[in-house]
Amino acid sequence: MTYVGGRSKKQLRAEIQSTCPKLPGVYGMWDRKGQLIYVGKSKALRSRLLSYFSAANAEEKAGRIIAAARVIQWETQPSEFAALLREQHLIRTLTPRWNVQEIPKRQRPVYLCLGRPPAPYFFLARVPPKDSVACEGPFHGAGRMSRAVDALNKHFRLRDCSSQQTMHFSEQLSLFQLEHRPGCLRLEINTCLGPCAAGCSRGEYDRQVAAAKSFLEGLNAEILVQLQDSMQTAAERRQFELAAHARDSLQVLEYLHRKLLYLAEVRRTYSFVYSVPGYDGSGIWYLIRNGEIADRLVAPQCTKTFADARPELRRWAAELEGSDTATTGQASNGLYPHTLSLVARWFRKNKDEHQQTFLPSQAGHKYRSAKANPRRYTVVG
Repeated sequence: MTYVGGRSKKQLRAEIQSTCPKLPGVYGMWDRKGQLIYVGKSKALRSRLLSYFSAANAEEKAGRIIAAARVIQWETQPSEFAALLREQHLIRTLTPRWNVQEIPKRQRPVYLCLGRPPAPYFFLARVPPKDSVACEGPFHGAGRMSRAVDALNKHFRLRDCSSQQTMHFSEQLSLFQLEHRPGCLRLEINTCLGPCAAGCSRGEYDRQVAAAKSFLEGLNAEILVQLQDSMQTAAERRQFELAAHARDSLQVLEYLHRKLLYLAEVRRTYSFVYSVPGYDGSGIWYLIRNGEIADRLVAPQCTKTFADARPELRRWAAELEGSDTATTGQASNGLYPHTLSLVARWFRKNKDEHQQTFLPSQAGHKYRSAKANPRRYTVVG
């Protein structure tokens, strides 16, 4: 990891010009108060960082970031893919303000989550929570996703009240005969099971949570049929406001369902080892399980290193054989959790990279082939 500092843009540019390599990596910008304000990645660090000083970018977001920066820090990565993973991890962990500043809230990515015990429900989060039942995303369009959350909670009759609301399931015993009043009107209009007012048992509520989880996994499209029927019925009765509301909810959930189906297909089919060459001739083997990065190791380059890697490859084979494709949005104990969308975008954008995937049982053949025909990483810049 390297950093340079300067009191002016000219000083910073000179330092970058003389010290920053033309290699893939990630970088961070620090302001005069010592706060990290921006994180980015590049296939060629020097070229990317020097672009911030371009006169054409002076009035753009890049120009304003560099104007506020006093220290620039970077670390090289063995490949663009590694830099992409590292960038996502740093942004999610450190949340630099300029990574979201000047991006309208409706365009900021959000995750659709199902969780928060003791009565889970759908909600949106900027960062995936660790204790959720299921989590998928990221999705763009916070307004659209808020409408989706509202429709989903109503359809599955899940609560959406504050975390301060006390839950009272019907089987819970009490010393006194108390009447638990609901915190809102949704129980009365039959859009919530009412776990706050003993309106259901824990088992009844859990069954609705399981049905909601199956929607996130792309296995349950019942809500789309129901909304279609509601829209047609309201239109036939000339209840046009209700019909328009059902139509808007249907459009949002059709978009959501299409993306969930695509991610479910990625989760079902993306379980393999992905070989990524490094700029220095070495490489990394990533274990991708159910579409997420679960583990990695340095690609073996000789007979000894391949022999050393055999136990790990056997463990990888066992993990893929026993993997559960229904782990929505979460690779348990994964190296990089919540990377499903990142992996899906990478292979959609770089279709030829599928040729660099193989099963752990094919590692020996892949190792011998790589020795005979080394695949070099091309440095851009």
